[in-house]
Amino acid sequence: MRQVSKLLVAISFTASMWSNGAVAAPRPATDVTVTDRPNDAGTGLIVKWTLSPDDEESAGANRVVVYQIFRQVNGKPSEEPVAKLNAGNNEYSDSNCQSDAHYQYEVVAVAEDGETSAIATHAERIRPVVQWFDSSRTWVAVIVIFVCAAVIICTELAKHGWSTYVRPIAGLTAIDEAVGRATEMGRPMLFVPGIMDLDEIETVAGLTILSHVGEKAAVYDTPVEVPTARSLVMTAAREALEGAYLAAGRTEGFDEDRVYYVTDEQFGYVAAVCGWMSREKPAACFYLGKFFAESLVLAETGNACGAIQLAGTAESAQLPFFVAACDYTLIGEELFAASAYLSGEPQQLGTLKGQDVGKVLAVVLLVCGSLLATGAMISGRDSLAGRAHDYLMVHVLNKGVGG
Repeated sequence: MRQVSKLLVAISFTASMWSNGAVAAPRPATDVTVTDRPNDAGTGLIVKWTLSPDDEESAGANRVVVYQIFRQVNGKPSEEPVAKLNAGNNEYSDSNCQSDAHYQYEVVAVAEDGETSAIATHAERIRPVVQWFDSSRTWVAVIVIFVCAAVIICTELAKHGWSTYVRPIAGLTAIDEAVGRATEMGRPMLFVPGIMDLDEIETVAGLTILSHVGEKAAVYDTPVEVPTARSLVMTAAREALEGAYLAAGRTEGFDEDRVYYVTDEQFGYVAAVCGWMSREKPAACFYLGKFFAESLVLAETGNACGAIQLAGTAESAQLPFFVAACDYTLIGEELFAASAYLSGEPQQLGTLKGQDVGKVLAVVLLVCGSLLATGAMISGRDSLAGRAHDYLMVHVLNKGVGG
């Protein structure tokens, strides 16, 4: 009799709730699965589930509007949901994981009135796995290997006497003009190899060009002043200039005192160089290396002296100043191309031509991508052009289909 009375009470309580407008809780999601996210460093897991039967417009007042995702880390549950997804979503990618921890996930469906479903969980704990190879970057690896192979092949061909063509660079032809002008006017030349040390490739490129300038200066017996902002650069510049005089057969004309260290301080160095320029009035100024805010100060001082000026740097912020104040400017990569061309070393020439192969490949990809995108717009995504475009975007460029 007691059991029957409890049953009657429960039935009457339920009936009273329905009469007062209360709604039953939504049905839970099912089939929760957790898998390791591929192609990552063990930082991600993917949670999937089957949508609640109440995740539809016809579900009425207990229609599911949100899924709350809870996470347990090594058995310790989270107090707040790690994610909230709108109805209709059945997948969550957790990117905040660690490869040395075990995870378990729970999915709770929340109705429009705030009622929550029973907990749907994935019973097995799972640990993210560190991937040794990102398969989505396969084509990137292929392109890198292709370009590296092109550099190696071009270098070997250059070592065996293969003729390497480098397009004419106006700044290189201006070197002879600058040296000739300084010789005619009987005034010295200034060469500034930047203000950074030898660990900067732009400094090395500038010193390579210094060798060529020094050889021309040795032939015409025109003095070259080389103030440096780093002691190692001073030593390298002396060796480069001495080698140039030796190659020209004019070793007696080399004066190592003209290659000297000033200071590491940026504007202290600039003040000393500009003071020398104002006193000596050089006929030609070369600024080849890595420069910063001092570029315009040097170039304007040289311009005020009436010198012919040749500049080159890969610092994009300083290029406008050199272009405005100098007669010739080696823009960005032209500095390295000029250095490789003047050095004549197979390693530098091979690297230069190998990079050109990479640029050709990039242009081919751009042209193919443009043609395929146009074809996909005309004939649709399901056409051959559309499928090829999607493959190029997703697998080669690692972008979305619409990107």
